[in-house]
Amino acid sequence: MKKDKYVLPPIGLRIIKSAIAVFVCFLISFLRGESGIVFYSQLAALWCVQIYKSYTKKNAMQRTIGTCIGAVYGLVFLLGKRSLVMTGFTEQLVNALAISGLIVLVLYTTVVLQKKQASYFSCVVFLSIAVNHVGDANPYLFVWNRFLDTMIGIAVGIGVNQFSLPVDRRKDILFISGLDDTLLHHADNLSDYSKVELNRMLDDGVNFTLSTMRTPASLIEPMRDIRLKLPVIAMDGAVLYDINTYSYRKVYLISKESSHHVLQCIRQLGLTCFVNSVVEDTLFIYYEACIDGVQKEIMDSLRRSPYRNYVQSDLDKTTNIVYFMCIYPSPVIEELYELLEQNHLIGNLKVVKYDSQDHPGYSYIKIYNGNATRENMTHYLLHSLGITKTITFGSIPERCDVWIEPGNTDKVVHELKRRYEPYKWLPQKEKIGK
Repeated sequence: MKKDKYVLPPIGLRIIKSAIAVFVCFLISFLRGESGIVFYSQLAALWCVQIYKSYTKKNAMQRTIGTCIGAVYGLVFLLGKRSLVMTGFTEQLVNALAISGLIVLVLYTTVVLQKKQASYFSCVVFLSIAVNHVGDANPYLFVWNRFLDTMIGIAVGIGVNQFSLPVDRRKDILFISGLDDTLLHHADNLSDYSKVELNRMLDDGVNFTLSTMRTPASLIEPMRDIRLKLPVIAMDGAVLYDINTYSYRKVYLISKESSHHVLQCIRQLGLTCFVNSVVEDTLFIYYEACIDGVQKEIMDSLRRSPYRNYVQSDLDKTTNIVYFMCIYPSPVIEELYELLEQNHLIGNLKVVKYDSQDHPGYSYIKIYNGNATRENMTHYLLHSLGITKTITFGSIPERCDVWIEPGNTDKVVHELKRRYEPYKWLPQKEKIGK
């Protein structure tokens, strides 16, 4: 199997924003006459510079609540310490016992307030006050500066993370990407860069979906971390599948008459097949007992998925058929294709044959409804969205608007970002990328 070449990842925007946030904290500290401790501001700012803006708000809230709780208990400890006069080992022992005991109250307070996520930061702030500044002359001043340092850092982190150059957002375009050799690596996953940027644009409202020969079952696992909003075009255009609701929005079925003729041709050559059927939003894959070794190997591998349901059955009784699938040595598949052509089924149905990568010398043949094309399903999706423009990404030059060299999987997200979020000062032609 071909392996992707390892390429050093680029320096991401989050890294750059983190550096900017640290520098801004330095500037504010200088303007304040270095009255606070810039280190605390920088820690808070770095915590708030996150991949997604929703994470920034969540982290900022956690840090704020944690700082308030920790600062209050830190002040209580410093004031209590001033009322006691001790020295030497006795002082150290009392401090240790008091700080350890107050940690219980700090954590319990986060539980009572139902802010358990802020417990770590509450402890950090409390310990930074109680352990490092027990001898400060003015406890009120330090606690205030500690609180202010953190609030400055949170404000800087939020501000830097929210900042972006002015861009247009082309929500009048439906962007469609292929999957294999286009968006996915050969390891069947996306790069970290593609995941982050694609999710960010999806959260922002980009109209993006996938078009693939895969079944919905083989889509769900590699796309589990991608927050797709639109249904995907699967089974080479035979179905429109909603990953979020696990439902089929539209299905092109093969008629009973055509299904009967296809089965006759398959059996005439002494072959068998897998029949993919959708019944009440559930995919069933029917098969007969007489399957060969390669077919059994494929079935045993794929049936582990909870989204596939293999059922041994009489294929003549199968209904709601989406497509037939056979895998045999290539000469046998060619013979079957010729027989389908002789029976005038090629023109009425969509028949696709291709070599197997995992089983050299074998080929697949898949038979669909004649209307089950990616183009037809794209038009259906466009109509439901009220959009007229599309930009497609794929690895076959003549079938897509933007060609993606196989293996260069990050290019899909690069090109999507350039077309969906063009800078406002660019000419319109350059914005669209056409």
